[in-house]
Amino acid sequence: MNPYSDAQLEPLLSEGESDHVEWKRSATDRVGICRNVCAFANDLAGAGKPGVIFVGVKDDGSCAGIHIDDALLRTLAQMRGGGNILPLPTMTVEKKTLAGCEIAVVQVEPAENPPVRYEGRVWVKVGPTTQQASAEEERRLSERQQARHLSFDMRPVAGASLDDLDEEYVRTQYLPYAIAQDVLEHNKRPLRRQLRSLRLMTGDIPTWGALLGMARDSQAWRPGAYVQFLRIDGREITDPTRDRKELTGKLGDILRQLNDLLALNVSVRTEVASVPRERRYPDYPVDALRQFAWNAIMHRQYDGTNAPVRIYWYSDRVDIENPGGLYGQVSKENFGKGDTDYRNPLVAEIMSNLGFAQRFGMGVPLARDALAKNGNPPPEFEFDPVRVLVTVKAAK
Repeated sequence: MNPYSDAQLEPLLSEGESDHVEWKRSATDRVGICRNVCAFANDLAGAGKPGVIFVGVKDDGSCAGIHIDDALLRTLAQMRGGGNILPLPTMTVEKKTLAGCEIAVVQVEPAENPPVRYEGRVWVKVGPTTQQASAEEERRLSERQQARHLSFDMRPVAGASLDDLDEEYVRTQYLPYAIAQDVLEHNKRPLRRQLRSLRLMTGDIPTWGALLGMARDSQAWRPGAYVQFLRIDGREITDPTRDRKELTGKLGDILRQLNDLLALNVSVRTEVASVPRERRYPDYPVDALRQFAWNAIMHRQYDGTNAPVRIYWYSDRVDIENPGGLYGQVSKENFGKGDTDYRNPLVAEIMSNLGFAQRFGMGVPLARDALAKNGNPPPEFEFDPVRVLVTVKAAK
């Protein structure tokens, strides 16, 4: 991203609201700010430049005189990752003093894979106004992303067709969660066009994300797209195997099976205190294991490998391993600190729409917090070019 410099921002501030500039008096208008983030990410005009939201500016362009502190900047930054704006936009949030006014400046990069939706709706800038996109505007945005470099999960799959998707599942289990209900009720477009607007089809061909998420037989298209679970009676891989399962099916089916399996395998120790009250001590907090497992499925490498996500449950620890090393801007130094990048942005979007990833970039911090509260040691990570491994040790 190439954000504007202070010298470029001052004239933008003085020029007034437009298709790439928005004024906000404060950060209390969360819905309005999120709609503008969505609209700037969609960049309907095709300017290819960041859209800018100036927070701390009145409707007449004068300085609102609000205090810009770290809490306000965090509030603005977290609007991006709440799971309501998909795919996740690229943006910066900074405190600036421009023309003698202290303001917060939010700069939003045009998305590589539009259309971007906020709460299931596509928003665009039409002059200085923010409006819900028309069907024609959505089509223009969808066509634009086809000409750009696509991630693996957004590429069309040669030989696949709409017949390979489970249409009943798409209509009843996915579209109602991906598109706002009132929009869906008034949307008379054919299923193909709806799927194109969600990046699930390119032309008449399903994308890899669509086949992973809603094919009649996902593993027929990607044999390694499953989770291998082993429950081992000991501390070594050579010890006896107590249970073995392969979780297959659509992405949502795998995630639901996984949630149930993790909960089933957690052991809970009960102690009775001196007063008539029981205290329960699980060896692992289920929420932490789920976060790590969801992360492994979301960020794994799907192309060029038939390896599954592996969950090996030993007597003293749980190892969760996914094929594919760290991706993009994520490094060993910033891993798990809120920085995130997406090898599979469409898979991440599908998971979020299905309710399995509500706060992007927060999976590892949430898991760490759950482990600490339960009395487990901190998680241990291993990174190499072909895998990421997290080890969670049991509470004593």
